[in-house]
Amino acid sequence: MIRSRSALALALTCLTRQASAQSGTPDALLAPGVPHVLAEQRAVHIRDVRYALSLDLTRADTAMGTVVVRFTQRTRRDVILDFRGLAVSGLSANGHALAGNDPGIWNRAHLRIPASDIRAGANEIRVAFATPIAAAGASIIRSRDAVDGQDYLYTLLVPSDANLLFPCFDQPDLKAKVTLTVTAPRRWAVLANGAAGAADTAPTSITHHFAETRPLSTYLVAFAAGPFTVLLRPGAPATRSEVQMWVRASRAREAEAQSLIAMNRDALHWLGQWFGVVYPFGKYDFLLAPVFPFGGMEHPGAVFYNEQSFIFRERPTVSQTLGRQATIFHEVAHQWFGDYVTMRWFDDLWLKEGFATYMAAKMQAAIAPTANPWKTFYLRNKPVAYGTDATAGTTPVWQELDNLEQAKSNYGPIVYNKAPGVLRQLNYLVGDSAFQAGIRNHPATIGRRVTAVNATLACATRMPRVIRIAIVTSGPAMPNGPNPARSTCATGPIRSMSAVGTYATTVLVPSTNINAMIGAAMSTDRPTDRAGARVSPARMAMYSNPPSAPNPSLPRIFRLSSENSGMLVRNGWYS
Repeated sequence: MIRSRSALALALTCLTRQASAQSGTPDALLAPGVPHVLAEQRAVHIRDVRYALSLDLTRADTAMGTVVVRFTQRTRRDVILDFRGLAVSGLSANGHALAGNDPGIWNRAHLRIPASDIRAGANEIRVAFATPIAAAGASIIRSRDAVDGQDYLYTLLVPSDANLLFPCFDQPDLKAKVTLTVTAPRRWAVLANGAAGAADTAPTSITHHFAETRPLSTYLVAFAAGPFTVLLRPGAPATRSEVQMWVRASRAREAEAQSLIAMNRDALHWLGQWFGVVYPFGKYDFLLAPVFPFGGMEHPGAVFYNEQSFIFRERPTVSQTLGRQATIFHEVAHQWFGDYVTMRWFDDLWLKEGFATYMAAKMQAAIAPTANPWKTFYLRNKPVAYGTDATAGTTPVWQELDNLEQAKSNYGPIVYNKAPGVLRQLNYLVGDSAFQAGIRNHPATIGRRVTAVNATLACATRMPRVIRIAIVTSGPAMPNGPNPARSTCATGPIRSMSAVGTYATTVLVPSTNINAMIGAAMSTDRPTDRAGARVSPARMAMYSNPPSAPNPSLPRIFRLSSENSGMLVRNGWYS
């Protein structure tokens, strides 16, 4: 009975916490992780974020740091920063000292700055803190080289560990310009998102200063430090425009530096032309990270790749070589779609990752068509996706996410293998020219300083017998005909309406068999209810043209309505 009562109490606690989180009560806002309701509130009230972050890496297991958080807030209200590091040793808001060790201020998950210390307008919060350095379970990962005994450090913050590194607004849509300063042992080199600047030398350490970055989501902030070897292509000057490869000293001779540099350079050039936007982050370096848990990570200006997958100890197979190239192309594609254009929340992970995988295959098909890249694309993605979809545990490509701490559970075959197939099918329906035109329209709009828009999948304004597909950030279903509050590709480029508005883009695709195509592609997703015409921000919905009755056989992520036409997808993206 004790165990039964404990289980019941735990269940009731979980239900209470979930209900509280949905209600937006103060307790819910300060819950562990980053509740979605907190992220939504901050996105409405906070703008113009900047972080001046300083870290001292000279200790073995702890980094001591300070951060100055500058931002504009629309009204005078409490401000909540996310932080779950080791300690807060100093805290002030707009010059007023606060007790960082007060549980009412820091609950080990969030720092709550009371409204009495906040202004409507510009604000400045200063925090002194400590964060762990460890081989696992930390935002700063330490790897010891078994050959020479040297230590190497690098960060990995995706999806929810930026708040373990430093106090911040840890949500992808509150992008910030970051100025980083790192103090490290004298023999170490330091890599970061921003370009390297001045260096201050002390007897046992060097303080490295880096230029302010373009606006970045917190999960994309990155640095690496250690006695790395830095390599360039032969004869290339060490300038910001040159691609540089960073690798452990003990493995520098094994790495195919020139091939890897060339592949990164070729991808940057090809994608810049395909998107119609040159690489937007200035300098581009990449690191072969030891014991890296992923194939790669797309930090702007400091891409990290898995060292073990990139340095072959014996002659590689064709599959290994193509896989390495696909990983490079995937991470470089993210520089535009993921970094420059970024999801509002990690429920749209499928589109970010699926798009990068699909663009990697398109690039391989253009650069090396004799390697049968589409066959490789099929073999690497379709069987795994079909196999997962055949199980009882399959999920929709879009997955609801109430708290950022749950985001790691969304990674898997549906995101990485099924989503690219869905995008390939959309490309097939609209055609290459329309697909590229729609994609180009979105980053070009960002270049005109739109602050909140949605990712455009494709756009064509004159196609016979079409279904209209609209991608919107939130709000009710698209009405028939143009709406001045939202702009569509059918009526011209996306235009900024306001700093926090709803934006939509329209895709026109041939109507032939679209229901059958998408139904087949998603056939094993669980069905959902057939709600009214209004579209929930937490759902994707499909409408047919001409209108038809609701179809209960369609998968969970789709539903039909007889009122409107177009496919509405809740995938808010922030630029």
